[in-house]
Amino acid sequence: MATKTILKVKNIKVNVSSNGHEVPTSRLDVRKTYKLYIDGKFPRTESGRVYALKDASGKLIANVCRGSRKDLRDSIVSNRKAQEGWAKKSAYNKAQILYRIAETLEGRRGQFIDTLVQQGDSSINAKKEVDAAIDLLVYYAGWSDKYIQVFSSVNPVESSHFNFSYHEPMGVVSVVAPLQQGLMGMVSLLAPMIIGGNVCALLASEKYPLTAVDFGEVLNASDVPGGVVNILTGYRKEFLSHASSHMDINAILFADLDTEQKKLVQINAALNVKRVLDFSKEDLQSPYRILAAQETKTTWHPIGS
Repeated sequence: MATKTILKVKNIKVNVSSNGHEVPTSRLDVRKTYKLYIDGKFPRTESGRVYALKDASGKLIANVCRGSRKDLRDSIVSNRKAQEGWAKKSAYNKAQILYRIAETLEGRRGQFIDTLVQQGDSSINAKKEVDAAIDLLVYYAGWSDKYIQVFSSVNPVESSHFNFSYHEPMGVVSVVAPLQQGLMGMVSLLAPMIIGGNVCALLASEKYPLTAVDFGEVLNASDVPGGVVNILTGYRKEFLSHASSHMDINAILFADLDTEQKKLVQINAALNVKRVLDFSKEDLQSPYRILAAQETKTTWHPIGS
């Protein structure tokens, strides 16, 4: 269709056809701004700081939010508000939501593969990692209504009582994502925590922060209530000290800390008897990952005379 007019609006060239419809000849470069994910929202870091994420050749990929201690505090306040409601959801409902995360991730599979490749992964490894992460979410969704049956017990006692032991979530878990495997490493720690009724404040991998921010968008679109999972990006050396010494975090979970980092976490965690969970050698698919962040509750019930 022939065009008769060219308009210039803010340096955008737009051809106008004879019937008045716009036919764009060029587009603005709309670059994505990578933010944090806290309480179901996507705020920038309050500190205003960023760090430059570069590829192997030194080319800038993106400026990533460098989360602060205040961002962590805001995250924990949000986590704590969400924890009771999340823990009270039925096992069936939590399984539905975890399965919904897998569905949404499946629908955005291509985007996650591209993002992993952009950050340095090979295409083959990226495809394998995304598929494995989706499968792992479905695996833990299946455990939602089973792990309590498997791990609970009726205990023998020498009195006229039933004595039951069963499990309840610890509460707020601080999660330090592995530096490698930007998606799978994160999902393998998050899934067993939230299916067990816990809520998480996660520090993304410094090497793969873009994948974590994209995963926040998946959570937001998957019926996960705000505050159940909050995602921060930034430097591990800053986050570890703040997270391990925060008095309203019940457990800290990691998979690849070095000796000095583990020592720092263990010393700080002792301040409020925070549980330290090291999943470095655990199987990725194991109900014992769920059990690791559970408290055992025992109830006595009288019977007979």
